Amino acid sequence: MGISPAESGSPEKEQQAAGVGILLQIMMLVLSFVLGHVLRRHKFYYLPEASASLLIGLIVGGLANISNTETSIRAWFNFHEEFFFLFLLPPIIFQSGFSLSAKPFFSNFGAIVTFAILGTFIASVVTGVLVYIGGRMYLMYGLPFVECLMFGALISATDPVTVLSIFQELGTDTNLYALVFGESVLNDAMAISLYRTMSIVRKHASSAQNFFMVIFRFLETFVGSMSAGVGVGFVSALLFKYAGLDVDNLQNLECCLFVLFPYFSYMLAEGLGLSGIVSILFTAIVMKHYSYSNLSENSQQFVSDFFHLISSLAETFTFIYMGFDIAMEKHSWSHLGFIFFSIIFIVVARAANVFSCAYLVNLVRPVHRQIPLKHQKALWYRLRGAMAFALALQSVHDLPEGRGQIIFTATTAIVVLSVLLIGGSTGTMLEALHVVGDGHDSHLGESFDVNNGYVAPSFKEDGTSGNGIKMKLKEFHKRSFIR
Repeated sequence: MGISPAESGSPEKEQQAAGVGILLQIMMLVLSFVLGHVLRRHKFYYLPEASASLLIGLIVGGLANISNTETSIRAWFNFHEEFFFLFLLPPIIFQSGFSLSAKPFFSNFGAIVTFAILGTFIASVVTGVLVYIGGRMYLMYGLPFVECLMFGALISATDPVTVLSIFQELGTDTNLYALVFGESVLNDAMAISLYRTMSIVRKHASSAQNFFMVIFRFLETFVGSMSAGVGVGFVSALLFKYAGLDVDNLQNLECCLFVLFPYFSYMLAEGLGLSGIVSILFTAIVMKHYSYSNLSENSQQFVSDFFHLISSLAETFTFIYMGFDIAMEKHSWSHLGFIFFSIIFIVVARAANVFSCAYLVNLVRPVHRQIPLKHQKALWYRLRGAMAFALALQSVHDLPEGRGQIIFTATTAIVVLSVLLIGGSTGTMLEALHVVGDGHDSHLGESFDVNNGYVAPSFKEDGTSGNGIKMKLKEFHKRSFIR
């Protein structure tokens, strides 16, 4: 699955190396799924499936490094950010948006945008400024100011996969789920946009217009991406409604078109220099509520199962892929102070992000809809994952004189520590904050729909809890799909 440039050698040896590389990847995927099933079955939340997959990649990569595995085989495990962004990320984002109940998402859309745009900007700037000051005070390796901001942007990208899977397993507040999901996806888009903008600023002479360029560039990217995604989604809805494809002998064509539209949306946005993440997210939401109902019953079953399948494969493979590459890459461990103080600065920056934005949101919300402190703490307790890792790997090529390598090493350490420590303790944190279980407000149960597999929580306005409410939520969810 990890496509890499062909190595020198005879075609027969290259084919054999490819076969061995793909075989190892499949074996690790099988092991990850089996181990994840065993962990879920025994309700062992201290090692989430993503953490287990990362560990498997780290162990196998370490063994391959020690055993001097052939370069032609090892090349198949090199993490390529283009492969991640273009092949692994789209199905993950689409399935997340496709399974999301739209009502809690859009009822919290103002708060989500505040956390994702203003909050990520605050976190990036605070991190960058603190890293710059730390360098000037000789606490850590000193980077130029713009490169500090680039590091702040990439390390502000949070990972939703591990946290949301635990949310679904344990069951938690629907508004909190929507906030975490929406902020994570749009936060990733904002982090990518900020990183790329800062990279452009670095290559040109600084000017007073740089700040406004950052703001304008992001607004242009966000609005353009959202428009592209919604537009593609409505085009698909019109096609499936009026083309008459929901007949028995055209189901194959119907399914093929439905699967292609999300990728068309993602690649269209990327080709226009916009954000494919935002585009495919809104395409997923529109297609779920307008295109999906125009499919035949068999096609609905197929596309739901298909996207659930490929997103699960992509999520698991991403963490294996990342773990293996971390073990195989060259790292610059001579600047441990940079790693140590970066972790402290990230924690401070995330707090400044969450609590300041929550304060602003609560100023304009009525009392009964304000974000409680326990939800703010859950939002603050977030890990870094594949997005930060991919951007850090890109910084190795973008930044000269080994500075990109220092950023990459620090990001690698932060990702591994956060996935293993924060990912493993998220369940305990949620229970300590009293946002899970039957006795708490707006419960998110482990709902399962025969047509869709695991789905995001249904939305309920009142705070009543208990088994009766859970049954009503499930009935509401079923009715929402049979339209």
